[in-house]
Amino acid sequence: MTDQVAAFKLALGNYPTGVTVVTTSHETKPIGLTVNSFASVSIDPLLILWSLDKNSQLHSYFTNASHFAVNILASDQEHLCTLFASKIHDRFAQAKWSTSSLGLPILHDTAAILQCKTFQQIDAGDHTIFIGHVQDITNGQKEPLLYHRRHIGQIPKSFYS
Repeated sequence: MTDQVAAFKLALGNYPTGVTVVTTSHETKPIGLTVNSFASVSIDPLLILWSLDKNSQLHSYFTNASHFAVNILASDQEHLCTLFASKIHDRFAQAKWSTSSLGLPILHDTAAILQCKTFQQIDAGDHTIFIGHVQDITNGQKEPLLYHRRHIGQIPKSFYS
C-alpha cells in the first residue's frame, strides 16, 4: 500500500457515514450487500447514488438490474450490517425481509427504504457508481446505524445535548 493510499483510507475512515444494505433480485433470487458509499444527488428529479467495487461477486447482478432498493439500517440493526458484509451465501435466510410491490427484496424494521429505478451507471476507477431514480420511499422513523473508524453503532445521546 502506498503512502497516498494509506492517507486516503485514514482520512475517509475518519468520516462517519450511515449504513445501508442495497438489494435487488436476479431471476427471483434476492441479492444484497452492505454499502456505506451512499449519498443524495438531486431533489428534481429524486436521485441517490452508491458505488460498488468492480471485483465484487455481486457487481454483475447490479449492473444488469433495472431496479434496486437502498435499505437504510436502523441503530439496532448492526447484525444486518455484519451479515450483508459477510461472505455467507444465503444472507436473506438470516434476515427478516419481503418482496415489495416493485418486486424488490426489502428488509424489515429499517430506518428507511428507497426503491429506485436505475438511472445511470458511471465507470469510476475500480468502482461503478450507481445513480438511482427514487420511485418509492418508506420512512421507519428510527435512528440510523453509523459507521466510523471501522466501528458500527448508534448516534450517541450526547450528540444532541
